[in-house]
Amino acid sequence: MATIASIDEQMQLLSRGAEHVYSQTELAAKLKSGRRLRIKLGMDPTAPDIHLGHTVVLRKMRQFQDLGHVAVLLIGDYTARIGDPTGRDSTRPILDEATITANAETYLAQAGKILDTDPEKLEVVRNSDWLAKLSFADVLRLTGYVTVQQMLHRENFKLRMRNDTEIMVSEFMYPLMQAYDSVVIKADVELGGTDQTFNNLMGRELMAKHQMEKQVVLTMPILVGLDGTEKMSKSKGNYVAVTDDANDMFGKIMSIPDTLMSNYFTLLTDLPTEETAALLEGHPRETKDRLARIIVEQFHDAQAAEAAAGEFKRRFAEKQLPTDMEVHTVEPGDHPLAGLMVKVGFAGSNSEARRLIKGGAVSFGDDKISDPTAHVNVTSDAVVLKVGKRRVCQVQAG
Repeated sequence: MATIASIDEQMQLLSRGAEHVYSQTELAAKLKSGRRLRIKLGMDPTAPDIHLGHTVVLRKMRQFQDLGHVAVLLIGDYTARIGDPTGRDSTRPILDEATITANAETYLAQAGKILDTDPEKLEVVRNSDWLAKLSFADVLRLTGYVTVQQMLHRENFKLRMRNDTEIMVSEFMYPLMQAYDSVVIKADVELGGTDQTFNNLMGRELMAKHQMEKQVVLTMPILVGLDGTEKMSKSKGNYVAVTDDANDMFGKIMSIPDTLMSNYFTLLTDLPTEETAALLEGHPRETKDRLARIIVEQFHDAQAAEAAAGEFKRRFAEKQLPTDMEVHTVEPGDHPLAGLMVKVGFAGSNSEARRLIKGGAVSFGDDKISDPTAHVNVTSDAVVLKVGKRRVCQVQAG
């Protein structure tokens, strides 16, 4: 993207899709200063995968990079030991250091699919570098900047108080730790989802207490998942991982409800608003095909997007089996269908497999099976196992 000269044009670009900017006036003033701004995005490596929901703020960070500013990607390897209490009605389990380290490595690799990784445009920092060095006196000094009443303004803390559910003192520390990160790295702008508003605004408060210019906070909407109702989440199974292969990614995007298309175009693509509006006036399937191609191309390439579109049409419009269908070899004889699904990777657990079977999403050969306790016989003759519309393989004894 070429540098946009006008401040108004920059503000229009950076505000695209944003839920709120605290504040527009302050952001415009920072842009007018002409200096390279430090754009902070904190990510706690509490899970190994990044999905499209995470990319909403990463894409916003890339826009700042393309305007000449410095992205500061903060890996919250120390805050991850507590876990963000945002949206939680109970205390998170504490992660071990090895898991945090492994997750952080995958985050960096996956975030690099969106961000410009030129060292001149990207700094990667870990908050363990400063938080681990704080003395107890330092921590007490930090707690003196914030009142308990301020912390209890947080909605999920209010809810837990009303329900007499425990709140650990360490959870009160989380927003303060995240805010201190902004002080240390001298953030000009902090990005986050709307669920991070409380934490991010705490950064503004703490910077002011340290006689620093307050960071601007720019929050982005939470991306709705493939089901059209819940936020995109791996635990809910309604996500598109940035590491999905082109065919899976294309098929998942084609499965979203039509009502999500406008939101996905705005948050996941750079397509101009006018072009998006024109597309949304057209046939939903053709519009969704365009959306899926754009997203697949971002994480693969144009050739992969074209091939995925062709494969989707062949499989679903023409109702044919995939050309690259995997063959799984298992022991001959009788198998619980649920266990077989887990073995070939079509379900994460027996309970999930049984739920899919009961929901009518599974067929073995020519038979659609709805009994979650069903067994199937595997012989040397390959049989097609289908789960839903996208997961298809052959199973045979060997």
